[in-house]
Amino acid sequence: MILSRIALSLTGAVLFPLAAQAHVTLEQGSAEAGKSYKAVLRIPHGCDGSATTGIQVTLPDGVRQAKPMPHAGWSVQVVKEKLAQPYDWHGDTITEDVRRIRWQGGNLPDAYYDEFVFRIQLPPDAGKTLYFKVKQQCEKGEIDWAAVPGDSSGNDHPAASLKLLPPASSGH
Repeated sequence: MILSRIALSLTGAVLFPLAAQAHVTLEQGSAEAGKSYKAVLRIPHGCDGSATTGIQVTLPDGVRQAKPMPHAGWSVQVVKEKLAQPYDWHGDTITEDVRRIRWQGGNLPDAYYDEFVFRIQLPPDAGKTLYFKVKQQCEKGEIDWAAVPGDSSGNDHPAASLKLLPPASSGH
C-alpha cells in the first residue's frame, strides 16, 4: 500500500510538469510527402489561465490546397496570397493559395482541450520537416507558437512540426 502511494506520488511529480508545458502540436507528426494530409491541430490549454478565443495557423511554403473544417461556435476565415511560383492543379493554373487559416469568436476555457482540423496537399520533399506557426489568442494575452530549430528570436514556444516521409511503395 505504501509502495503504491509512493509510485503514485512519483508518477504525479513526473507527469504534472509535462502537462504544464504542453505545446500546440499536430496529432500525426509525420506523413507521406506529396500526399493529401488531414492536419489535426491540438490546443492543450489557454494562455496563463485565460480562455482561448482565436487560433491562426500560418502554412509553410510548399503546402497547397488548404481547406479548413468548420468548428462549431467559431467563425473560420482563409487568407490567400499571390504565389511567386504558380502551379497546375487538375488542369487549372493556380496563382494564389491559402497561406493562413483563422478560427475566431469561440471560447475554449483553459481547463479544456480542443482540436482544429484542415486538409492540405503536402510538398514532395521527403526528409524535410514542415513547421506550422500558430498564434493562439486568448481573453488576456496570446502565445506565438512559432519557434523553429535555429531560431534566435528567444521565443521558446515551438511551432507544430510535420516530418515528410518517403512515399510508401505501391507494390506494383
